[in-house]
Amino acid sequence: MQALKIYSTAVSPEWIDYNGHMRDGYYGLVMSLACDALMDHLGLDERYRRETGGTLFTLEQHLHFLHEVQRSDQLDVRVRVLAADRKRVHAAFDFYCARYADPVATGELMLLHVRQGEKTGSAPFPPAIQTAIATLLAVTDGLPPPGPGSRRLELRAR
Repeated sequence: MQALKIYSTAVSPEWIDYNGHMRDGYYGLVMSLACDALMDHLGLDERYRRETGGTLFTLEQHLHFLHEVQRSDQLDVRVRVLAADRKRVHAAFDFYCARYADPVATGELMLLHVRQGEKTGSAPFPPAIQTAIATLLAVTDGLPPPGPGSRRLELRAR
C-alpha cells in the first residue's frame, strides 16, 4: 500500500539555485499546491469555499530535505492523513522523483478548518468532509513514515 498520489509538477528552471538544485522555498510552494489538491480531493474545493466560506488555514509546516532535486526532475507528491479531529487535519506529504526510490523530501502540515466572513474563526468540518478525511486516514493508516517526521528544531549538546 502507498500513500495517495495527489500532485505532480515539473521542476521549473527558475526554482533552481546557485548550487544547481531546487531552492528550499519551492518545496513549500509544491507542498502548498499539493495541499490545494488535497482540499479538492476531500471536497473542500472552490465551490465549497465559495458557497460556505469554509477553507483550510495552515497552522504549522515542517519540511525535511533528503535528496537534491534537479532542474530535470518531475516531482510526484503523495499524501497521508496522520491524524484528524473535528476541526484539524495533520497531513504528511512525501515528494518523489524518478532518480530515487525513496522520497527526496517530506513535509507535514497542521491544517485548521476556518469559516471566513464577518466573523472569521475555526469551525467543525461538515459531516461529508469528516467522512472524506476519515476515509483517507483509514486508507493510509499504518504506512511507515518514509522520512524523519516532525521534531523540535534544536542543536543538541554532544
